Amino acid sequence: MKSYLIVFLISMLPIIELRGALPYGVLFGLPTVPTYIICIIGNMIPVPFIYLFARRVLEWGKDKRLIGRICTFFLEKGEKGGRKLQASAGRGLFLALLLFVGIPLPGTGAWTGTLAASILKMDFKSSIIAVMLGVLLAGVLVALASNGLLGALSVLFR
Repeated sequence: MKSYLIVFLISMLPIIELRGALPYGVLFGLPTVPTYIICIIGNMIPVPFIYLFARRVLEWGKDKRLIGRICTFFLEKGEKGGRKLQASAGRGLFLALLLFVGIPLPGTGAWTGTLAASILKMDFKSSIIAVMLGVLLAGVLVALASNGLLGALSVLFR
């Protein structure tokens, strides 16, 4: 039970999220499906709060002496993600957000995607659904990679 709690908490962290929590759980011998489900829940819990409050908190904190640098870093990261999404998406912003969150690359994920959606003033419901689908996709890809299936497939198709 303690290992699942650790996985849950790791999946809630910015930058690390499900992409770090799921391999951690697999590495420590937890079954993949329950770990996947716990990671999805943990990764999604902060999403509505990020959408509703993160931008305001970061803008408030960017001038503060102790937290200004970190707030500025995350605000710039969200703005950069938003510009990337908007530039590549055109009118397909929902799909772009889903793929931005769902393809596990450095700098992408639920935190950055949700902050970008907030900065772009995307509809709340659409943003949450796109991020959720992206987290589910990222979870499948990370679970496959964590269990070595992608590596095994690459050997088959050489």
